[in-house]
This record gives sequence, structure tokens and C-alpha cells, in this order.
Amino acid sequence: MKIKNILPAVATASLLMASAQSIASGFAIIENSASGMGNAYAGGAGAEDASTIWFNPAGMTYLDNEMLAAGHIIMPTAEYIDTGSTTAAIMGATTLDPANTDRTADGGKNALIPNLYWVKEIQKDLKMGLGITVPFGLGTDYDDDWVGRYHGVKSDVMSLNLNPSIAYKKGNASFGFGLNAQYIKVELTSAIDMGTLCAALGFPPSTCTPQGNDGFAELDGDSWAYGYNFGVLFDVTSDIRLGASHRSSIDHDVTGNADFTVPGALSFLTSTGSFLDTTLSASVSVPATTSISYFQNVNEKISIMADYSITTWSDFQELRIAYDDPNSTDGLPAQDDSVTTQEWEDTARIAFGMNYKASAKWLYRFGIALDQSPVPSAERRTARIPGNDRTWLTFGVTHQFDKERSFSFAYAHLTVDDTPINNTFEASTPVLEHTLSGEYQASVDIISAQVSWKY
Repeated sequence: MKIKNILPAVATASLLMASAQSIASGFAIIENSASGMGNAYAGGAGAEDASTIWFNPAGMTYLDNEMLAAGHIIMPTAEYIDTGSTTAAIMGATTLDPANTDRTADGGKNALIPNLYWVKEIQKDLKMGLGITVPFGLGTDYDDDWVGRYHGVKSDVMSLNLNPSIAYKKGNASFGFGLNAQYIKVELTSAIDMGTLCAALGFPPSTCTPQGNDGFAELDGDSWAYGYNFGVLFDVTSDIRLGASHRSSIDHDVTGNADFTVPGALSFLTSTGSFLDTTLSASVSVPATTSISYFQNVNEKISIMADYSITTWSDFQELRIAYDDPNSTDGLPAQDDSVTTQEWEDTARIAFGMNYKASAKWLYRFGIALDQSPVPSAERRTARIPGNDRTWLTFGVTHQFDKERSFSFAYAHLTVDDTPINNTFEASTPVLEHTLSGEYQASVDIISAQVSWKY
């Protein structure tokens, strides 16, 4: 067996799609205001504060000059219970990691997500603004020795989105448009079953210990890319408003490095150029989202709202990673591309919210949402993204200190459907194609706060 093309096999896990337990579908983060979270983000047509820059930039025409800062503490749990993970079929499909008596894990990882917005009047009915958000990210972090370590150990995604926008109101209609400069940074780690690989190559058991001579892979990469968003709001009556918005997909060309740790006893595996540090690249598109929304003031105290959004995750059918091979010792071409099949599907999110204005200073918020996962099956679900359909229940409160200053607080609890996984690691080297079989039991709690200043 040649080991020339092993490198793609150990790094086929998603490079950019590393964020398990993201809070919207796939690896998106919808936490872009605390006021919005109190209504489960049903208020896209509400245009209540400067966070409308993200949800529908046309809403800036309803605002005074304003600055807003928000933060969200996201606390996921992702408890994994093994139900029969096995080694690769070519190795007999025996119990994976039989010496591990604790066949559970929790990969949930807390995160702090910030937002910042600014709206300024240029002239009557013409506004400009800037939103700074974190639209994609979060991650998982398992112990280095957990049963699924060959599928993933650590997955970190950090993003930053700069969104300058402009909005204009003409009669009963408002129009908004924004540009987006988006940065993404990714770090992935996973173990490599070098003991099994060594044995498959015919070396004696005294040299090789399957699942006992683990190596380690660390991938990191980053990218800047650009997109746009736009929206429209229409006043049906003085109390009813309809909205529509679209946020474009953004094509990222991620570049970075692949670093490998090889046990000293198995250092000979690097002799033909495999498991040597190299550079990598991957092209990935983050999806487009289109939303329609409704807002109504029922009376002086109660308002209701609804939002329906579609996200085009179906564009993500596979992830292909290309490797440079500057250290080749045999004159063969660079490492083959690695491919991870995803076959994700488009998702829908539907949300309903209600506000109750108890007094001039106190406003209470309520919301519920149903949020689909793009992962089509247990076979396509990975330890890095073990997401499933989820239900949001939210509550929030806003206190108006005076005409200029307000403070909002919100809490959300997300229940996630029980999530089976039966994922076989895709590799160009069949002995590494172990199958992770189990179930995730997950939930998420979120606490959000924001301050707003009108000037």
C-alpha cells in the first residue's frame, strides 16, 4: 500500500463548515440584536432600532440617529452517546476504540458574540448606517481521546462582517441597500489512526498499535470576501407594515496551513512526503438568505410580528480541499484533492413574536420559532456539525431610561431534536474509513443584552 496520498484522507473533514452547534441552521449565527431575540427574530419588518441594518436595511428610514451595542452569551450542550461505532469495513468493522470505557462526550462550547450598529441621517428620508456583526461561527471542543477523535476534536470558526448601508423613503415605501466585507478564520483539529495505517502497511505489531499510535492534524485558514444585501418595507396602513429582504451568498477562497504531529516510533510514515506540513486552499460559499416579514400594532399596548426565511444551503454539496506538496520526495504530483460529501438542503425558518408595552418605560417581548437543519441524514451528519431541527422559545424586556437611552435583555432556550449520527469518514485510504455511530442530545441557552443611544 502506498502512503503518498494519505494526507487528503486525514483532512477531509469540513474546513469552513466546522461550527457544530451553530445557533441558526447550518453554521450561521442569527444573534444580531438582543431586542430581536426577545421576539425569536420575527421582527424583520419592525424596524425598531439600528439592528435593522442586518435584518432589513430599509428600516433605517424609520429611525433617528442611533448607536447600538449588543452582546450574546451562547451556551450549547451537545452530549454524544455511542451506539456502536466501528472500524473501517476493510479492517473488519469491529468496535471502534474498544479500550475506551466511557463512550460519551460533550462537545458544546460557550461563545460570546458581539454586535455594533450606527445610523445617521443624511437628509430627510435618506439614512446611512454601519453594522458590525458575527454572522457565522461557534464550534465544538471534544477531549483528545474521545471515541470520535478521528472525525474531529476541535472546531473553531470566527467571522466578522462589515456592512455599510444606505436607505431611502419615498411615500409609503422604503428601500435599503448594503455592501458586506466578510472575514472568516477557521481552526480544525483531529486525531489520525496511524497505528492502524502502520499495521495495514505490513509492519509488525511490535511497531504498530491500531488506535494506540495516534497522530494529530491541525488545519487553519482564513479569507476575506464580499457580498451585498438589500430590503424593502411598505406601510400598508399606519399600523401594518410588510417587508422583504435578501442577503447574498458570499464566495470564500480560504487559504491556510496543514500541520501534522507524528509519533516518533512511526516517523518513517513521512518518508515519502505524507504527513508533512503543507499549505491548503478551499473554495466555499456561505449561503444566501431571503426573508419576508409582517408587523402590526394591534393597539397602543400590543404589537405582533412574523418572519419567514429561506436559506440556500443546497449550494453546499461537497467540500473540496486542495493541498500543496512542496516536500515531495518521489517526483509525483502534489497531493490529490480531498472531498467531503455534504448534500445539504435548503432550509426554512418561521418565527412569530409579540410585544406588550406595559408603560412608557417597560416593553415585554415574547417569541417562538421553528428552525430547520440543512443536514439531510445521519450518514451526512458529522461530529463537527451535529445539528438538527430546533425550536426557539424566547423572552425579552426593554427599559427606556429616557428619550435617548434604552437597555434590552433577552433569554432564549432552544430544544433540538434527538440527533442520530452514522457517519463514515471519507478517505482515499480505506483503512481510515471508521464509522461514528451514536446519538446527540442537544440544547442551547442564550442570554443577550444591548444598549441603545439616540443622539
